[in-house]
Amino acid sequence: MSQIQAPITQDVLTIPRKLPEGARNLVGLTRPLLREALIEIGTPEKQAKMRVNQLWQWIYHWGVRDFAQMTNLAKDFRARLAENFTIELPEIVSKNVSADGTRKYLVKIAGGHEVEVVYIPETDRGTLCVSSQVGCTLTCSFCHTGTQKLVRNLTPGEIVGQIMLVRDDLGEWPEPGTGTGENGPRLLSNIVLMGMGEPLYNFEGVRDAMKIAMDGEGIALSRRRITLSTSGVVPEIARAAEEIGCLLAVSFHATTDEVRDKLVPINKRWNIETLLDALREYPRLSNSERITFEYVMLKGVNDSDEDARRLVRLIKGIPAKINLIPFNEWPGSPYERSDWSRIEAFADIVHKAGYASPIRTPRGEDIMAACGQLKSATERARKSRAEIAKEAGV
Repeated sequence: MSQIQAPITQDVLTIPRKLPEGARNLVGLTRPLLREALIEIGTPEKQAKMRVNQLWQWIYHWGVRDFAQMTNLAKDFRARLAENFTIELPEIVSKNVSADGTRKYLVKIAGGHEVEVVYIPETDRGTLCVSSQVGCTLTCSFCHTGTQKLVRNLTPGEIVGQIMLVRDDLGEWPEPGTGTGENGPRLLSNIVLMGMGEPLYNFEGVRDAMKIAMDGEGIALSRRRITLSTSGVVPEIARAAEEIGCLLAVSFHATTDEVRDKLVPINKRWNIETLLDALREYPRLSNSERITFEYVMLKGVNDSDEDARRLVRLIKGIPAKINLIPFNEWPGSPYERSDWSRIEAFADIVHKAGYASPIRTPRGEDIMAACGQLKSATERARKSRAEIAKEAGV
């Protein structure tokens, strides 16, 4: 059985894009960058911090996009802002709503590219699955997104813009007089960086967007309500703990290098042992901030009792929970979902070893919004099952 020679690091250089002529978009600027931008248009340095605070609250707490509505700013200052800046989000091209309430948005960004964003409502939370890249470079063979070539990284504004446009759709911006943070409405309470792309290959963009999302004067999401999922970009894992500070999930999916090389080709660069060593050193590792191991259940590939026992041995000593994900099929996918009885038997072995092993309920399958199914509509060229199997080395 031939192995695919998948790209290990990005096969496309992310070339800094030329900014469009005219007004500069304020969405996605960190506080220091926003301060610099205001000083550049003549804001006195002594006033800059106050102006940043005021703009921040209007944009990220109240969701206001029109400078004219920012009534605590002087009229001449508002006019200067309108001349130089804009407050723009990516554009929702289409929205599909699943029978289970899951919403999938097709979102257009600069350059006409598209990404998909998924909102998953639950009784006690609302989780938004955010994309970090257009396409993906990892070519994980069970993932539909992985059949789409990487186009480019998303900017911080395009990442935090996904959160903001879904808050628009949910009608979640607070009314005047409503407090920030947990006192306000929280239909969108959690973020998972599990959409299109590998977040740690767009480190600065993801970091800056999450800093904006976590800022207590705006969207105000706790770092413990944000989970970053990586396929195992080992050099950036510790940095993520220090510079972002959110929870960590790892797309693990196999218990031997032979199988993981095929399922998650980045394993050829940083194998299971190297990855687990990095996780054991993870700066935030504790029982209260466990690492989530994501494990997609593929029939006859990684779902045996021996796999379950090997998984338990591998992660020994790491505070962790194991999310078992029934495989979500997509057109031409080369794998099948494990039988339910097999998934339950696997979960039972992991659970008896002392690890939480929830089986993730597939959400949004009817609108291709479930894990591993995301792929921008403009890139959804149908390949034959044989072509995809050949690429995947199965």
